[in-house]
Amino acid sequence: MELIEVKTKKELEKFIDFPYSLYAKDPLYVPTLKREVREQLSEKNPFFKHAEAKYFLAKNSGKIVGRIASIINFRHRDFHNEEIGFFGFFESMNDPDVSKKLLDTAAHDLKMKGMKTMRGPMNFSTNEECGFLIEGFDTPPMLMTPYNPRYCSGLMEKYGMEKIKDLYAYIYDVQETPPEKVLRVAAIAERRGIRVRSVDKKRFHEEMLIFKEVYNSAWEKNWGFIPLTDDELYFLGERLKQIAVPGLTLIAEDQGKPVGFMGLVPDFNSVLKHMHGRLTPFSVIKALYYSRKITGLRLLLLGIKHEYRNKGVDALLIREAFKGIKKGGYKRVEFSWVLEDNIPIQRIIEMAGGRLYKKYRIYEKSL
Repeated sequence: MELIEVKTKKELEKFIDFPYSLYAKDPLYVPTLKREVREQLSEKNPFFKHAEAKYFLAKNSGKIVGRIASIINFRHRDFHNEEIGFFGFFESMNDPDVSKKLLDTAAHDLKMKGMKTMRGPMNFSTNEECGFLIEGFDTPPMLMTPYNPRYCSGLMEKYGMEKIKDLYAYIYDVQETPPEKVLRVAAIAERRGIRVRSVDKKRFHEEMLIFKEVYNSAWEKNWGFIPLTDDELYFLGERLKQIAVPGLTLIAEDQGKPVGFMGLVPDFNSVLKHMHGRLTPFSVIKALYYSRKITGLRLLLLGIKHEYRNKGVDALLIREAFKGIKKGGYKRVEFSWVLEDNIPIQRIIEMAGGRLYKKYRIYEKSL
C-alpha cells in the first residue's frame, strides 16, 4: 500500500471520483455535483484565505482504496486558542490497515505543523458537512448532510479516536396545522411587537449580511463555532440563492431590527440522485423533472439573538414557515444539525413535532 499527496489535476480528479466508485452499489448514496466539489477544494473557496489543506490518496496494487485531507484552520486556532488540526473528506474501504494509513498520514502532517490534536471529520468546518453518520442508516441523506458506511465508526475506534461531540438530526412529518403550543407561544411574540418577513431575493446578498449578524451573535458560544467572514458568506450565498425559497427563508425583526433568522431549503438530494455527479444537457432535463417532485425540506439555518431567546421568536418563525411548507406541498422537514447538549433547541424542535432520527459523531485524538 502507498499514500500519495495529491499534487496534479489528474490526481485531484481521482480524489474527487473515489466516493462514486466506493458507493456505486449503495442505493442510499447521493453523489454531489463534481463541479461543486472542485470549486470547494479550489482556491476559489474563501476558506483558504485563513486555512490550508493537503489531500492524500491510498493505493493498493495501483487501485485507489481510500482518501483523506489534513486541514489547518487558522481562524479556529486563533478564535478558540487551541492547537487543533482537522481531517476531512475521509473515505475508505472497510479495512483497518487502509484507514490507519490514511489517519496516520493526516496526523503526521498536522503534528509537523505544530498541532496537538486531530479532530474530524470536517469538510472543512462546522459551517459545512461534518461528522460520521452513526445512527439512521435506513433513510438517504438530505441536502448538505454527511453519509458514510456503517463501518466508519468502527474504523475510528480501532485507531484510538474518541468521541468529542455528537450532532443530532430530527425529522418532522408535516401535519395539517402546527402544534397548539407553537401557535400559543408565537402569539406572545407578536404581542411583543416581533414581526417576520420573507427574504427579498432581489437583495439576497444584503439579506445574507443580516443572516451573518444574527448567526454570529446567536452561535458565538456554541461548540466549534467560527464566525463567518464576508467572503465566506458571499460564497455560501451564491449557492443558497439558487435554491432558496422566499416563503421558507425568513427574518424576524423587532422594530425593523433583525433578531432571528430561519432558512429552510428544498431537499435537492432527491434531484442529485438522478444526476450522477454530472451536469450535462440530459442531466439538467432530469433535474428539471425531478425538482417538481421534491417533498422534503431541510432546516439549514436557524438563529435567535441571545437577548431575544425565550420570547417566542422561534415559535413565530416556525409558525410563519409552516405556511410556506403547506403552500409548497412538502411532506417532511429535517432539523439538522443540533449539538447533543443544546437542550433548548432540542426542546423547541420537539415542541414543533420533530423526533430524533439520525446521529453524527465527531472524533478526536491527541497527537
